[in-house]
Amino acid sequence: QLIIFLQFPLLSLSSPSSLSLSLKMECSDRISTPPITVVSSPIFSYSPPSSTSSSPSQSPPSTAPPSPPPPVPVILSPCAACKILRRGCVEKCVLAPYFPPTEPLKFTIAHRVFGASNIIKFLQELPESQRVDAVSSMVYEANSRIRDPVYGCAGTICQLQKQVSELQAELAKAQAELVSMQCQQSNLVALICMEMSQSQEPISQQLPYENADFFPEDLGPLWT
Repeated sequence: QLIIFLQFPLLSLSSPSSLSLSLKMECSDRISTPPITVVSSPIFSYSPPSSTSSSPSQSPPSTAPPSPPPPVPVILSPCAACKILRRGCVEKCVLAPYFPPTEPLKFTIAHRVFGASNIIKFLQELPESQRVDAVSSMVYEANSRIRDPVYGCAGTICQLQKQVSELQAELAKAQAELVSMQCQQSNLVALICMEMSQSQEPISQQLPYENADFFPEDLGPLWT
């Protein structure tokens, strides 16, 4: 008890320092505790705002109009000529407008007979207004040459000319028959008219005697 009694005076004597220490402790506690509360409280109080903030962020997309679909990339395929020749088709390809990729057989036939270099040369020498007809003519001639290697397009032309001459002969024959039938018709009409006129002449000659007396007046008496 004496020791305790002596300690209290010491504490009482050293009360200023102890007070300062206690104040420092309290200040340090006050300074240190707020960060703990600040750090701890946002951790537990931040979760509700996250849920509330997420719900508004999810609600606008449901009400907002849908975004337009991304544009479809345009894939330019090479023309049939460049595809068969296995080369890159440039933007100003001479063969592209006349040999589309959907008609590879068209260029295959023309290339087999004329060759790609000759086709390009022919097209470059012609104006653009005549190139379509030139390509059609080359394809037709090449197809005829493949079917008939000896005569080619000339054989087809001769065959068509023969058909034309035969049809012209048949037409001339039909026209001659038509003219002969017209002549027969006119002759028949003339004959019918002549017969009708001849049949009417005796009737006209007998008409004056119908009203005449059977015995004329100038004759004498029959009995004397």
